[in-house]
Parts: sequence; C-alpha cells; structure tokens
Amino acid sequence: MRPVAISNPPNPWASTAVEYLEGAPEMKLEIYTDASRSILAKNDSPDVGFTYSVNPYRGCFHACAYCYARPGHEYLGFGAGTDFDRKIVVKLRAPALLRTAFSKKSWKRETVVFSGVTDCFQPIEASYRLTRGCLEVCAEFGNPVGIITKSALVERDIDVLQAIARVATVHVTISVPFWDPEKARLVEPYVATPARRMRVIQRLAEAGISVGVNVAPIIPGLNDEEIPLVLAAAKDAGATSAGCVLLRLPGPVAQVFEERMRAAMPLRVDRIMHRVRETRGGAVYDPRFGSRGRGEGPYAVAIHALFRASAKRYGLRTSHE
Repeated sequence: MRPVAISNPPNPWASTAVEYLEGAPEMKLEIYTDASRSILAKNDSPDVGFTYSVNPYRGCFHACAYCYARPGHEYLGFGAGTDFDRKIVVKLRAPALLRTAFSKKSWKRETVVFSGVTDCFQPIEASYRLTRGCLEVCAEFGNPVGIITKSALVERDIDVLQAIARVATVHVTISVPFWDPEKARLVEPYVATPARRMRVIQRLAEAGISVGVNVAPIIPGLNDEEIPLVLAAAKDAGATSAGCVLLRLPGPVAQVFEERMRAAMPLRVDRIMHRVRETRGGAVYDPRFGSRGRGEGPYAVAIHALFRASAKRYGLRTSHE
C-alpha cells in the first residue's frame, strides 16, 4: 500500500492551521470513537431518493478523490483531505442505537439506507462489524434496507441480507464509475477493481438479492465514455437496475479533487476541469437542488442521453422509468 502524505485544504472552522516547513509527514490510520445518541439521519433533500440513512462511520479509507462527503469532516475539527481518508470515526453503539429507534411506536418501518456519507463496508468494517450488527437489527425488526457500497466486503453479509429479504425489501447498489482499472486505481486508490465489483454483483444476484449498479460519479472528460461498458458488464453480472450521478465538488472537495488529479493525471486534468465547468455553468460546483447531481448544458445532456440509451439497450431499470 502506497504511503499517504498529509494534505488538507484549510478548515474554515478551525482556529489554528498547520504549515509544514519540509515535506508533509506520512498519514497513518487513526480511529476515533463517536458518542452520538442517535443513529438515524433524516434527509430532506429532493435530490436524494431516501429519507433515512445510517452511517456507522465518518470518513472513509477508500480515499476516492471525488468524495462529496469530505466537508463533513471539517465539522469534527479535521481536514477534508487525507484526514477524511485516514482519521476514521466509528460509532460503536450503532446497532444498539438502531434497535432503540426501531423500538419506538412512532417508527413506521421506512427504508433505511446504508450509507449517505461514508462507505458502510470500508475495510475497518471487517473488524468492527458495525454495519453487520445494524443489518441484523433490520432483519430482527423486518425493516426495509438499501445499501450503497464499492466494497467486496458486502459479500460477507449475504446471509443477513437473505434474512432481511425474507421479511422485508432489500436492495444493494454497487458503485462502479470506471471500467478501466488503471483510471479507477488513480482516482479510487483503495477500492476493489471494477472487475471485482462486478463479481460482487454476480454473487449477490446468485444469492437472490436485488442488486443494481451506480455509475457514479461520472467525471466529464474522463469516464463518461465508459458508461456503456460498465452497464453491459453489470447486466451480464446480474444487475437489474442502474443509476448515474454527475461529479459533485462542493466546498473543499474541488481543491482535493484537482490536487489529486494533477498528481495522478497531469496531462488530462485541465481538460477534465474544463469539462466540469462546462457542465456547471462555468463554475466547478452548482449547489442547486435538481441540477447539482445532473449538471446542465449540452455536454451534460449528452452524458445523460448516453446513460439512458445504454441502460435501455441492456434492459436495466432506471429512476427515469
């Protein structure tokens, strides 16, 4: 595993800043505990297709350059760059808190999605098993579940997913933005290869679990041309649905993304950032509901047209249907 040097955009909520006189030191994994008294996060954004989510962790070891969740780490006093990747917060009481929430008479057994701002199956889940514990609670209460992940670790919990499926609905979405493994490695350095993620889809489908693919994020000028390849492979693996989201670069994410892209793809980064602005009205990010996940302009329209045509060709259900 390659060493990761500390690099964070300035935190607007911090009263002090650190400046290294020489090269930044290597960032090592650090685990922090969270003392939250509740675990269900309620979402009211019209852009998100679910109301309730559970995030057993904060931060994510996958270190994807584009992760839109990075700004949340700044509210913890951390940075949005390598701090997000290596200072991981664990919610040790997550299963117990979820059981408490489900036990309330006011709970209506609405779908709970794992997760909104982290990958619930990132590597430390292998040891902490918090996501598995929460899924066991969902099976116990017969509560519907949705899962979004890039990790092959979800295969470990097929037995729990099958238990949920016997009493409620369960759907797993595997995020596969790239088909070219070299591109994927440069942008998502600690994630399973695209081909490995397709085998995850296959194993889930063979186990009778409803599974789909999410081509997200689509990075204009980098991976939009790979949409048909990803959807074709997902269909062959057993996916029944597909989604896509255009790259989002809120706040410090834009700096993290461009910095890492300049290091990984110096000859392509200017073209990519030009295409990003082309789909965002000249800016790197558009926070407006309805357009922040879709973009605007001819290039964005072409991307979504390619996605819809490819999904239709391979018989994959989309949110547009």
